[in-house]
Amino acid sequence: MRSLSYVQRVSLDFSGTLFPNAICLGDADNDMLNELVVGDTNGKLYVYKNDESRPWLTRSCVGMLTCVGVGDICNKGKNFVVAVGTEGWFHLFDLSTSTSKLEASIYPELQFGEDQRPCFTQHIPANTKVILISDIDGDGRNELVVGYTDRVVRAFRWEDSTDSADLLCGQLVLLKKWLLEGQVDSLSVNPGPEGVPELIVSQPGCGYAILLCTWNRKVTTTTEDEPSITSASEGPSRDVILHLTTGRIHNKNVSTHLIGSISRGSKDESSKCGLFALCTLNGTLKLMDSTEQLLWSVQVDHQLFALEKLDVTGDGRDEVVACAWDGQTYIIDHNRMVVRFQFDENVNAFCAGQYACKDGRNSPCLVYVSFNHKIYIYWRVELERMESTNLLKVMEERQEYRGLLNQLGVDAEDTDAVKDLIHDVLYEDKNLKPT
Repeated sequence: MRSLSYVQRVSLDFSGTLFPNAICLGDADNDMLNELVVGDTNGKLYVYKNDESRPWLTRSCVGMLTCVGVGDICNKGKNFVVAVGTEGWFHLFDLSTSTSKLEASIYPELQFGEDQRPCFTQHIPANTKVILISDIDGDGRNELVVGYTDRVVRAFRWEDSTDSADLLCGQLVLLKKWLLEGQVDSLSVNPGPEGVPELIVSQPGCGYAILLCTWNRKVTTTTEDEPSITSASEGPSRDVILHLTTGRIHNKNVSTHLIGSISRGSKDESSKCGLFALCTLNGTLKLMDSTEQLLWSVQVDHQLFALEKLDVTGDGRDEVVACAWDGQTYIIDHNRMVVRFQFDENVNAFCAGQYACKDGRNSPCLVYVSFNHKIYIYWRVELERMESTNLLKVMEERQEYRGLLNQLGVDAEDTDAVKDLIHDVLYEDKNLKPT
């Protein structure tokens, strides 16, 4: 395991406090470049662009925000920003509208105004812990999946109102409610053995569950806080397939996080089977496929609380990124090659992904929220390769290598001679005389 040192970072001002799931990266304003979205416990939503230390936009919500997300939740072909609070208030923002951009460019002082409200608000069940915006049933439409502190998971879908042509005239409709045996810390979607999307949730003790999407598409709503549904979906459903990973004996109460749909890269796309990773607070990391095959397992001596995926080598294959409370960050590829990076402060929240910090393009980044009212973005998280190597192997891969050795009168097959030449050039070139 080798250590890395990333130094290219920007520091963002953030005066609030936040829950671990109230931060994400995504294209919030539909300009093909990703922004950073953060929600705090005072109900403020902040959107950061580029390397500016102050927020690009600020919006006001009701209650403490526990989760934020970016995605096409309304299935309109454009992204919206979602913020959900502990009291159950769901807020929807359309930041791609001309008015939002006009406010930011002409009236920057309005960015922090109290009158900047969401374009849609709805009350859903309270005590939200984690959210997911994704197509969980393979019908081509996105759903909103919400995990709660009472071990319940609910799936919603946006339904337009039939009597209005307004873009956001509609509401969230409950599709299904599941009851889990343990706390839900992560929600994700992963292709099953046949390539069909499966909704997976983390369970304590390095376990996970697959939630079956067996709802009736014909749903109804009422004026109550929670929509009514057809009799086939009433009450907490037990359409849950629980899986407990094998191997090391796990504490059944230790919290677990997971991330699915890990890209195999263009060379392995022929396989329909999806990859997903799990991590636990006591330092276990695992990579598995949807047939329950364990590809690798790693044990570290840090408390892991966040798990992401990120292509740091640029080969189209996602690496697994896990972060500990003390800032220790592990990056592991599909072959179990591990590198680590030490962030120099304790971490309040963490995420990883693509962010347009410099040069007007998205690049891989790591985002850390510290306890000193700062957000740090390491915006050039790139590696040429994951595995360890040496200078000789790197030079042998270059076409001009043998030609240059011939010009120096050194046989490329004579390993000792080549090593001596490299040593002389780097450390004690005997042909150089002091001046």
